Amino acid sequence: MILSTAYLPPIQWFTKLLGTEQSPDGACVVDVEAYESYIKQTYRNRCIIDSPAGPLALTIPVEKPDNGSRLIRDLRISDHGNWRHQHWQALSSSYFNSPFFEYYQDDFRPFYEKKYDFLLDFNEALVEKCCELIDIHPQLQRTTDYKEKVAISSDEFADFRDIISPKKDISLDAYFCPTPYYQVFSAKHGFLPNLSIVDLIFNMGPESILTLQNSIQTIS
Repeated sequence: MILSTAYLPPIQWFTKLLGTEQSPDGACVVDVEAYESYIKQTYRNRCIIDSPAGPLALTIPVEKPDNGSRLIRDLRISDHGNWRHQHWQALSSSYFNSPFFEYYQDDFRPFYEKKYDFLLDFNEALVEKCCELIDIHPQLQRTTDYKEKVAISSDEFADFRDIISPKKDISLDAYFCPTPYYQVFSAKHGFLPNLSIVDLIFNMGPESILTLQNSIQTIS
């Protein structure tokens, strides 16, 4: 299986990690693409959370490389706009009243106090923390070269790099069926599917894994 890197990825992205844990021999590995070119307005440097005003996109600014390379592995995080402070304030104000924000806030706050140079490193560290909190243990590794895109159902590997995107309808992924769960602002906005994994963690805590399991669509 191959995925693009993502900033606090959506629930759809995490269902792919959970699916690999069900491999009988434990041999299923998830490759995270490190050699693709950076694409704007994707989950690579953007997550979507719930907020009092509705869905809110949080975007990490990135620098234009001096050598002209736009490979994900070379992409540096910019300090523009004091984004770390803004993102943490947005998470805090949006989820302060959620059932588990107080319990988990100290797990996430350090990521907005420490400076990471590269986007891939930052995303990877956050994914590892989220996996730890959800209690899943996928085998993740970075690609060592670029893999040409294939159909999702290819016998070679399952390719979800393009289909998991804020620009793509989640119904295009036949393996994902979002299961509703409690959300802080559901009375105002209704249920919002496929938000960032932090929305699930702050609202459902230890039961997050059950929502992920129930959101995996089995193809007969």
